[in-house]
Amino acid sequence: MSLFDVAVIGGGIAGAAAALTVAAAGRSVLVIGPQGEAGDRPGEFLSPAANALLAELGLAERIAAGPHRVANATYAAWAAPVLAQRNAITHTEGPGRVLDRRAFERSLTAAVTDAGIPRLGILLAGAERDGALWRLTLDDGTERAARFLIDVSGRAAVVARRFVRRRRADRLVAACDFLAQKTDDVEPTPATLIEAAAEGWWYATLLPDRRMGLAFFSDPDRLPRGLSRDPARWRTMLAETEWTARWLDSAGYRIDGAPRLASAGTTWLERAAGEGWAAAGDAAAAFDPLSSHGLTSALWGGRRAGQGALATLDGDPGPLERYAATLDEAVRQFLSQRRAVYGEVRRFADRPFWNRRH
Repeated sequence: MSLFDVAVIGGGIAGAAAALTVAAAGRSVLVIGPQGEAGDRPGEFLSPAANALLAELGLAERIAAGPHRVANATYAAWAAPVLAQRNAITHTEGPGRVLDRRAFERSLTAAVTDAGIPRLGILLAGAERDGALWRLTLDDGTERAARFLIDVSGRAAVVARRFVRRRRADRLVAACDFLAQKTDDVEPTPATLIEAAAEGWWYATLLPDRRMGLAFFSDPDRLPRGLSRDPARWRTMLAETEWTARWLDSAGYRIDGAPRLASAGTTWLERAAGEGWAAAGDAAAAFDPLSSHGLTSALWGGRRAGQGALATLDGDPGPLERYAATLDEAVRQFLSQRRAVYGEVRRFADRPFWNRRH
């Protein structure tokens, strides 16, 4: 049975950051889980704070060369129904980016491959602690062993959830769509628009491939029944907006089908690390998209979990403990900030979606 210093369970952004961190230190690392290219997302923002992490991971040049859009301006009709513009300014940490998510994850996968990190593209069937080792059973019946385990399996947290409870602040869901431009006569504005509505909030952003990413965030019981099969109702919902529909219509974008629904709520583990293991990315904490820091948090968490694993293997538990404590504090701060930001919207205070967040 092959033995590795660290096993990374899952993949994605946090998994790549963790694996690259461990491999760069000369330790053996194995990634377990199907690669599965990310599906379309309604425009994901990589904040300027991520640039330093990309540089630490040796990814800065790969990402800079990718087909991503530099974030320019954001328009918001939030606390008031008036549309306000917030222009992008020069940031000491470099530009933020609206990502082509698939291209971004392909870049991370290529970096992991180039680093010589092995990946087993099958699911983990079981993980048992055996003394100082993890005994890992795969779906094909084979086994591997590792001294440390990093769970980056997304909201499922397939290993970490066995040891700690997962908490939930809400049941926010996203109704997502991607609109193609119906005319070449208009050059779409490279921008993002956020608009509060009676039963949630809208998000629209121009993607690098000129499609428009569109999402409506609400609670399951506030969405029309059968929305994911009802294009007509989806069009009606958009038409009821003050600003979003006007922008999309003026740029030549039209809804053709029904939206896809996905979980988008804030959830987190009560503790993000324990004896011989750590969780990172959505497995550790998944934040309301209003934060715009999900991708940066995944890079940071994967990097810090990898560093914590390395220190633990060298006999120093301090970095792993500090990672877990820092993440715990970040969750507390986010919950407070989330309440304050949602609390700015008083014009819909009597509606269930907003009342639950005030």
